[in-house]
Amino acid sequence: MRYRRLGYFVAVAEELSFTRAAQRLHMAQPPLSQQIALLEKEIGTPLFDRSRRAIRLTAAGAALLPEARRLLTDLDETVRMVRGVGDGTVGRLTVGFVPSAINGVLPDLLREFGATHPAVELTLRELAPDALLRAVHERRLDVAVLYLPISGPDLAHRRLASEDLLLAVPEAHPAATAPTVALTDVAGEPFVLPERHDVPGLHAAITALFDGAGITPRIAQRGVWLIQTVLGLVAAGIGLAVVPSSAAALGRQGVTLRRLTNVTRQLDLAAIWRPDNASAPLEDLLGVMEP
Repeated sequence: MRYRRLGYFVAVAEELSFTRAAQRLHMAQPPLSQQIALLEKEIGTPLFDRSRRAIRLTAAGAALLPEARRLLTDLDETVRMVRGVGDGTVGRLTVGFVPSAINGVLPDLLREFGATHPAVELTLRELAPDALLRAVHERRLDVAVLYLPISGPDLAHRRLASEDLLLAVPEAHPAATAPTVALTDVAGEPFVLPERHDVPGLHAAITALFDGAGITPRIAQRGVWLIQTVLGLVAAGIGLAVVPSSAAALGRQGVTLRRLTNVTRQLDLAAIWRPDNASAPLEDLLGVMEP
């Protein structure tokens, strides 16, 4: 049984006229009558009573009509679903990100993508950078958003934003009232610093910043990579910290952020993915992420 013949049957059953059904289907009446006859032969029973001037459905035809409508609706929905998967408007997409990314451009990008792809199931994962990279390599994530640089030449990346590096000090610190602060002015103070393996991009940027100023920082606390936690330790007076400018969105009480004098180095936030990932939703998301 062909779905096309079911469509012909539904048209005739709804019009109860081969002439009107043929006009509705934009075809000649003889081929339509032939297709209905073939359908009846395939099923093995008459579907229309043709013994009168106006045709009527037989009991078998009346039983087939709702089932034919359901089958055709299911077919249409299946075709739409398959077409949507092909063009990226339907499917699944798993996005990982470092926590600080949600304070910057990521929410706007996800909102824009969601507005044009409401049928794409979007799963979000908040992870540390090393875990994000592993998940992309292992295909558990379609794309990850984290700070550059990254290791792994087999991964592609696209820069999403560049953030300034700011100095975080307790609000009672003397530098809190200065418009800008030179890193050399606070060289002797303790700092809260991330480990390289926790946040390699941020660690590399901060290390380069101290190296450029000729400073070996005095470390008060290591191994803290969540920006919220870093700011909490600054507020507690444990030490100062260098943080990305997106930290300002957190509005942490007890902490003041200040620009650093003569510092042009920025921290690049990027999307990371496998080049061999053929996901159509991923391609569309990357299109939204284009500068």
